[in-house]
Amino acid sequence: MAALRRWKTYLSVFRRSSRVVLPRLSPAAQRTGTVRSAVFTSVSALAAGASLCAIPFKQEGDLSHESLIRRAASLATDSSSTFLSQATLALIEAVTQYSKAVHTLVALHRRYLDSLGKWSSTEEDAVWQVIIGQRAQINERRDEVQRLELTWASAVRLCEAAAEAAFSSGAEQACVTVNTHLHLARGQAAEVRKLAADADRLLTQTKVLEVERVAQHAAAEEEEEEEVPEAYLRED
Repeated sequence: MAALRRWKTYLSVFRRSSRVVLPRLSPAAQRTGTVRSAVFTSVSALAAGASLCAIPFKQEGDLSHESLIRRAASLATDSSSTFLSQATLALIEAVTQYSKAVHTLVALHRRYLDSLGKWSSTEEDAVWQVIIGQRAQINERRDEVQRLELTWASAVRLCEAAAEAAFSSGAEQACVTVNTHLHLARGQAAEVRKLAADADRLLTQTKVLEVERVAQHAAAEEEEEEEVPEAYLRED
């Protein structure tokens, strides 16, 4: 009922206002399109104004510029922290897959070296095809890790900028939160980089061992080839 009474009041005000705003028109002027357009424009504007007056505006909390800036800075820290979290998870997954691929290649190399000289040429070719395919996979994994490292670094810079903006705008809690996320992400990235470094070190050691074992095997085959003619000579 109260809303109905308010609406009747607004309607009566609108009617009284329309009598004041709208001029009395002569019969000739009423027949012209120009005046008709002006009348419709005045009525529309007045109706719009009455509608706006009927809408209550309620301010919740502090809507000052400083408060809005602090809220925007908090949103920026939340978004940048989410970006950093996703980039860190992607980097961890990529490095983990790279490390697994390296360990698989190392196992293949060791199996090849342990059976060096025992396989037929066909078996040896088949093993080398597997090794070549695994090396190609490692190269793909390494490229993905490098790409995600760049993305992760961009996320870190974005979080640092958001933390600085939050601090300068007075959003201290948001600044502390994003700095905590930065510290956690840097620690996780450091651990996963150690995993990648260990895999690279193991791969390098395997390559060195392969070169040594292949050279030893080649030298042993040369000695066997030289000893065979000498044995024939002694028999003669």
